[in-house]
Amino acid sequence: MIRLLLAAIGLTLAPPLVAREPAWKAGFGKVSITPGQPMWMSGYASRTAPADEKETDLWAKAAVLQAADGHRLVLVTLDLVGVDRATSREICKRIQDKYQLPRAAVALSVSHTHCGPVVGKNLRAMYFLDAENGRRVDEYTDALPGLILKAVDEAAGRLEPATLSWATGTAGFAVNRRENKEPDVPVLREKGVLKGPVDHAVPVLAAHDPRGTLKGVVFGYACHATVLSYQKWCGDYPGFAMIELEKLHPGAVAMFFAGCGADQNPLPRRTVDRAKDYGKQLADAVETVLVKPMAAVPPQASATYSEIDLPLKDVPGREALFKETTSENKYIAARARMLLKKLDGGEDLPAAYPYPVQSWQLGKELTLVTLGGEVVVDYSLRLKKELGPNLWVMGYANDVMAYIPSARVLKEGGYEGATAMIYYGLPSVWGSKVEDLIVEEVTKQVKRVRGK
Repeated sequence: MIRLLLAAIGLTLAPPLVAREPAWKAGFGKVSITPGQPMWMSGYASRTAPADEKETDLWAKAAVLQAADGHRLVLVTLDLVGVDRATSREICKRIQDKYQLPRAAVALSVSHTHCGPVVGKNLRAMYFLDAENGRRVDEYTDALPGLILKAVDEAAGRLEPATLSWATGTAGFAVNRRENKEPDVPVLREKGVLKGPVDHAVPVLAAHDPRGTLKGVVFGYACHATVLSYQKWCGDYPGFAMIELEKLHPGAVAMFFAGCGADQNPLPRRTVDRAKDYGKQLADAVETVLVKPMAAVPPQASATYSEIDLPLKDVPGREALFKETTSENKYIAARARMLLKKLDGGEDLPAAYPYPVQSWQLGKELTLVTLGGEVVVDYSLRLKKELGPNLWVMGYANDVMAYIPSARVLKEGGYEGATAMIYYGLPSVWGSKVEDLIVEEVTKQVKRVRGK
């Protein structure tokens, strides 16, 4: 009833919002990327068999935004745990080549659903795949860039005048998983004593056509997509949120991006009903924003992209790796064998990783920053404090190579600060300056795209 009422209110409020002469052009497209055969799932080391059923489809969705001067930006969102550097580069190259775009104009975002397939080399040190399952992962990965390009083509083919507007809502189900034990969360929430930093903001960017009809909506949230851990394909709570919004707005494309939620979980969890409930909570937060006046985005855009060398603390040599192959921890041993194979193939183990940082300026006020990897919440909180509340931070973007801890989390250690690097196959933890290096690059980029 509440949702129907909000939708009805939206019909009366949307037209005045978009009545101004539009100068943007926008188009949206979507293509299913649900595997067509049983495949190994990504996200959890505990799985022992491929998925062969689906709860929901998995999607590649694309938004093409064209400013008044003709410059285009392309945002792609994917219902996947992650993409590795090689896969990301191939996807972006195909989009860039076809549409003659600079690298800065293309952004890839994954929802980080833990009910998607293994892709490329992402998290491969976590899995022990036989030849057949490895072949299926390779085939899926090879097909993925072409499917994504189809979504972009669909979006580009639907470009039409549009008005962009933005605002920020809120949803409260994300919990800091480092500071709160999962079984205790219901009682702690009821008492109002949950601990640890969180970011409950729900950024919303809407595109309406000249008639006031919603064409597409991009929204984000800083929380792991880990409600579900079964053997079915599913977009988890972000997928259910997108389904809900597309039901409310027939013909529109809803696109989710993951914020800095690497240390945030949807709690409690583990049932489909909970995933649907969190999806409804998130969709309601978006819908509440959509039915109210939103800030207009002037038809101007600028973008920049760079890769900075993010140092690793200690890169082991051959002798240390050989010793690790005998570890009782099968994941440490598997990582060591993988790294030794690289050395045997003539590759070096670099002391730093080429970490992607990207910034878009939309209009005069809205800035979108994209960061690679699983970024903890401290980054969004710090960047918004230092660079202003009109800054949105997208994690899990362009390349999901590892967890990205803040200085605090790195010092504390634990999964996000240290041991997750094993499963991602990186040879050591990050160096102590990881947070400062990333924030320094973001600050430079934001000043550049804002023209300051």
